[in-house]
Amino acid sequence: MKRDMDLVRELMLKLEALPLPSSGFTVIDASTVMVEGYTAEQIDYHLSLLQEARFIHAGGLDFGMSGPGFNCGVGFRNLTWAGHDFVDAVRSPDVWSRTKQAASAAGGFTVELLVFAAKTYVESRIKGLLGG
Repeated sequence: MKRDMDLVRELMLKLEALPLPSSGFTVIDASTVMVEGYTAEQIDYHLSLLQEARFIHAGGLDFGMSGPGFNCGVGFRNLTWAGHDFVDAVRSPDVWSRTKQAASAAGGFTVELLVFAAKTYVESRIKGLLGG
């Protein structure tokens, strides 16, 4: 399965918005973070990638929200510092669109390069606003 950065962004925005109970974690499943146009299998896979990338703290249950009659989830605690940085860098739809355009024009990207491109674009906008 291919990594889909649009789905990564959407999942991160959804996870950031989740209220966390006093227990410190909440169980998420496909219905909690479903993104229109994507399957439960794609959601499951990308949640695993987010954990691998250290964008989220998760554990306690297995990833595995798909399959006939199988409705397990993952114990989600919070976004990590890097996860918050990613969300902050790509939150704006305009910044995200321009970041993807730059990555496409470059012919490839990594998560780190996407964040760098988004931060660079935002930085240039801030300099323009500050007159510098």
